[in-house]
Amino acid sequence: MAEKSGADILVECLIDLGVEVVFGYPGGAVLPIYDALFNHPKIRHVLVRHEQGATHMAEGYARSTGKPGVVLVTSGPGATNAVTGITDALMDSIPMVVITGQVPTQLIGTDAFQEADTIGITRHCTKHNYLVKSPNKLASVVHEAFHIATTGRPGPVVIDIPKNVQIATAPYKTPESFEHASYRPQTKAEPAAIASAVEMLAAAERPIFYTGGGVINSGPEASELLREIAALTGAPVTSTLMGLGAFPASSGQWLGMLGMHGTYEANWAMNKADLIVCVGARFDDRVTGRLDAFSPDSKKIHIDIDRSSINKTVDVDLAVIADVASALTDMIALWKDRGHKAADLSEWWARIEGWRARNSLAYPESREEIMPQEAIAQLYKASRSAKDVIITTEVGQHQMWAAQHFGFDAPNKWLTSGGLGTMGYGFPAAIGAQLGNPDSLVVCVAGDASIQMNIQEMGTATQYRLPVKIFILNNEYMGMVRQWQELTYESRYSNSYSDSLPDFVKLAEAYGWTGIRIEGPQELETGIAQMIDTPGPVIVDCRVAKLSNCFPMIPSGAAHTDMLLDPSQVEGVMSDEAKALV
Repeated sequence: MAEKSGADILVECLIDLGVEVVFGYPGGAVLPIYDALFNHPKIRHVLVRHEQGATHMAEGYARSTGKPGVVLVTSGPGATNAVTGITDALMDSIPMVVITGQVPTQLIGTDAFQEADTIGITRHCTKHNYLVKSPNKLASVVHEAFHIATTGRPGPVVIDIPKNVQIATAPYKTPESFEHASYRPQTKAEPAAIASAVEMLAAAERPIFYTGGGVINSGPEASELLREIAALTGAPVTSTLMGLGAFPASSGQWLGMLGMHGTYEANWAMNKADLIVCVGARFDDRVTGRLDAFSPDSKKIHIDIDRSSINKTVDVDLAVIADVASALTDMIALWKDRGHKAADLSEWWARIEGWRARNSLAYPESREEIMPQEAIAQLYKASRSAKDVIITTEVGQHQMWAAQHFGFDAPNKWLTSGGLGTMGYGFPAAIGAQLGNPDSLVVCVAGDASIQMNIQEMGTATQYRLPVKIFILNNEYMGMVRQWQELTYESRYSNSYSDSLPDFVKLAEAYGWTGIRIEGPQELETGIAQMIDTPGPVIVDCRVAKLSNCFPMIPSGAAHTDMLLDPSQVEGVMSDEAKALV
């Protein structure tokens, strides 16, 4: 068996594992790998402008295609610049393998040039990490890393490779199969748990499906199964921010997103349900609000592949440890085998319709200025007639408005940073999604502050001729920060005004993009149409109302039914304890 360098072994592994795209930035500690890539045209390397951008591109690629994202960066600052994206992927369960260069093994621990303790730094923000000290172990580590990143609850894995290991040689043979000795996530539920779940669901008078990103991570089949079990039971469905698209927004059973900026009907239905079936979600704080007031009288079933998520935040009555698609398949089959029919939920739906009548997503109309909600609504209307659409977002008010007012009927079309809330995520994620879906219309909904976090990646889009669109809701503020300052800090706008904003149209032109400015309601429809119809990358500077707030809103520390629908409610709803928390 011929020997190959560690760098060649790594690249051969990537080819054998079906990797098509690598997002990276070269440096001294990874030059042997880049030299190996030079001779392997099967792998497309995308040169980013910042390592954080590489990780978010890999996230966008993974989230939109279902394939693991792959990142290649150098040692020291290359690795530390990637930490934000690695942490983001861990929080949102995104399969990603990050390959980092490291100083030669004999220099580790000497504070050598561009040395950083990558393993120590990433230990708590990865699903697993490796420091490879021998080329003989490199192939098995790479195959194991992809297995861990993509199975069970997906997540990021880091492989740290010293430069001398990249140069040293060892034999390499493509493994015929791979099975980890100890890492074996449970994908099949216990039959007794399935049976209990089915009987609890059949007996419920006020059931609700509370769904999350785990449905999407489980694959397209899981979304279809969710739709089937919802139809069989007649129960309403709500979702976290990360789960949007797993259940069609066009369905009459859809209650909208729940949580801090969720709908009135979704949060109240969660509170008054007698059975909550949590499917691939984790009862995070943005959903539950004050824990002692969260759905106090409901029984709870938690379906999740991650055993550590069970009873982590909210105690549940029944745990179903399994892959979502597997669990739903078994539940549907048993439901049918036992001859269960949908219960009469008319009284429950009547209550829900009463909450829906509050029209919690309503917003004021204006002929003088563009309401940001209307901008999203018009974007949704215009894109429905376009080809396949993928929406990414940055983080802030615009993110919540997009979640509220853009309807998603399919999974993998909504890419956003949920758990970590990372500004600078959306635009690189759009680039990754466009690379993975070259025929799709990919639009990044951004704010004027967030877009500047990784705006240098405009050069990446130009270089690779990617027709991504950036739709900026420009209110000249860090909008969500300003909103909290208005509602809880007596309008003391400390450092939340975005002073010295660039001319986004001129910036677009400088990068070889098309720039469009929309300044009034009368320009909105034609401006969005122009963005969609223009070939190549486009940036839209949409000037929206500066002081619009995002409602509904649950103040931090308040109960999940203490929703603010209007700024005047702040004093009446927030307890002294809640005010102290914010």
